[in-house]
Amino acid sequence: MTDFDQVAYFDQVIERKGSGSYKWDSVEQENALPMWVADMDFATSPAIVEALMRRVQHGIFGYAKVPDVYYQELLSWFARRYDFAIERDWVLYTSGVVPAVSAAIKALSMSGNGVIVQTPVYNCFFSSIRNMGCQVIENTLINREGYYEIDFEDLEQKAQDPNNTVLLLCNPHNPVGRVWTKAELLRIGEICFAHGVKVISDEIHCDLVFPGHKHQPFADLGPEFLSNTVTCHAPSKSFNIAGLQIANIIVPNPELRLRIDKALNIHEVCDVNPFGIEALIAAYRDSERWFDALLCYLYGNYQFVAEFIQREIPTLKLTKQEATYLAWIDCRELGLPAEKLVDLLAQHALLILSPGTLFGDAGEGFLRLNMACPRSVLAEGLQRLKMGVMACEQI
Repeated sequence: MTDFDQVAYFDQVIERKGSGSYKWDSVEQENALPMWVADMDFATSPAIVEALMRRVQHGIFGYAKVPDVYYQELLSWFARRYDFAIERDWVLYTSGVVPAVSAAIKALSMSGNGVIVQTPVYNCFFSSIRNMGCQVIENTLINREGYYEIDFEDLEQKAQDPNNTVLLLCNPHNPVGRVWTKAELLRIGEICFAHGVKVISDEIHCDLVFPGHKHQPFADLGPEFLSNTVTCHAPSKSFNIAGLQIANIIVPNPELRLRIDKALNIHEVCDVNPFGIEALIAAYRDSERWFDALLCYLYGNYQFVAEFIQREIPTLKLTKQEATYLAWIDCRELGLPAEKLVDLLAQHALLILSPGTLFGDAGEGFLRLNMACPRSVLAEGLQRLKMGVMACEQI
C-alpha cells in the first residue's frame, strides 16, 4: 500500500446514523454524540474494503473454509510486530474474543470455580465468567495518582485458593490503558503457575500501543507460559471490523487446545463467515501502513484530550495512557456517582459516555470516553464534556 495521508483520511467525518450502528443508532436523544461503545468512527483500510467488494462480486456466500493464507498472514503479523513465533496448529478460529474467552473459561474451569480478574476491567469479562457458572474473584488494581499497578500481594492470596483456577488477564488493559511490562507479566506468571492457575490473556488491544511502549505477548515469555496460557486475539479493534465477527484463540498446549475446541463446538461458535476471513487476510497482508498511520492519529487524539482536560476541565484527571483508544477519566472530585454523572452529561450536554462502574466497583467516579474519531468530532465531544461538567458543578 502507498504512503497514507492520515490527516485527510482520518479527519473525514462519516455519517453513521441509520447504518445499523449499535453505537450510534442505540442513542435516543436527537443530536446526541455517542462516545461510548469501543468501535472507531473511521472507515477501515481501503485494502479491506476492496477485498470485501471482490468477495461480494462473487455472489455466493455459503459455508466458508478457512484457507492456508489466513494462517500465513496471522502468523506473519505476530512474527513481524511482536517476534512471537506462533505455529499454525496452535490456532483456533471463532466469531469474536468474547466467545473465545467464554470457551476458554469453560475448558479450563468447573462450575463454581473462581476466575480472577483485575478490576476495573472490560465489562464482558464478568458476564463470560458468570455465564460459565464460575465466580468473579477481583484482584483490584492499585491507582497511584492516575497510574495503575498490579496488587501482587493480593494476587498471590487469590491464586493460593485452590478453587481459583484461572486468571483472566487484560493485556493491554481496558479501560485503564496500561501496557503491562515484561517484569510485571513475569511476576504474574510466577504467582499463577506456582499455584496451578492457568492464564487466559485477552490481547485484543495489543496493536494499539502508543510510542515508548511495547506489547509483550504473555505466552511468549518461556516454555511454562506457552504451556499454561490461552491467548485471545482479533483484528477487530485495530482495523475497525468488529461487525465481521472474526477472532482467534492461540493455544500451544495440545490438551488445552482439544478442550477449548470442544467448548467452541458445544457453544456452536466454531464457524466463521467469508467476510471475516477476507478482512483478516487483507488487514494483516495489505494494511500495515494504514494501521501505522491510524496509530499515529490515535496518539495525537490522546495528546489532544490530555491537553484539553488539563487546560479546560482541571476538575477532571486523565489517566496516563499507554494503549487503546479509550480514555479513562477520573471525575471523583465532582463527588457524583458515575451513573449519575453519565445521566447528567446526557441530559445537559447530549454526550454519551460509559460509566466507570460498568467495569466493576473499582470504576466508581470514573468515565470512559472513546477517542477513536475525527479530531473535529473529538473537539466537539470535549466541549460538551466541559459544558456538562460545568452543569454538574452547579448541582
